[in-house]
Amino acid sequence: MNDVIFETVVTTVSPDGTPHVAPMGIRYREGEGEVVLMPFKPSTTLDNILATGHAALNIVVDTRVFAGCVTGRRTWPLVPTQRIEGIRLASALRHLELRLADQQDDDQRPVLRMAVVHEADHAPFPGFNRAQAAVVEGAILVSRLRMLPAAKVDAEMAYLQIAIDKTAGPNEHEAWGWIVEAVAKHRARSGEPS
Repeated sequence: MNDVIFETVVTTVSPDGTPHVAPMGIRYREGEGEVVLMPFKPSTTLDNILATGHAALNIVVDTRVFAGCVTGRRTWPLVPTQRIEGIRLASALRHLELRLADQQDDDQRPVLRMAVVHEADHAPFPGFNRAQAAVVEGAILVSRLRMLPAAKVDAEMAYLQIAIDKTAGPNEHEAWGWIVEAVAKHRARSGEPS
């Protein structure tokens, strides 16, 4: 298995059609037409895939989606997929439609092998700026605030702030603001010093 993890956004629907958008690190199985997902238990993404057998993988550069999802902003424009019963992000530069091919249960992170049944390009990839990478890293920090010591979060946020200050556009500034706010709210709830 390719151990390189790519940060993407996975969209799923529940059996009743409720959409769910979640950032997720995935692995491509080169040459096998598969994508490997390892969602944590419990998760809506896992529940939806096990119930419907489908998901869409979205490649985006609008990092507000990453920051938004981990800070309670999960409503993004969606469009129907083409070959599976599902949805994808309207802002996706590229998307892959996936069907559950195999699963290996695990107490913490089941392994879902997803077969690619369709893929499409929607817009050219303009490249990333450093602020976009900082937002993705900041979103990952927010998703792990309960597991990380405050000093580590502070050090990483300070380092990431450099990229925001030097290369962020309006979208990255907005996303970074959500991340900073989420860290402050976590600290206020947990009683950690700000």
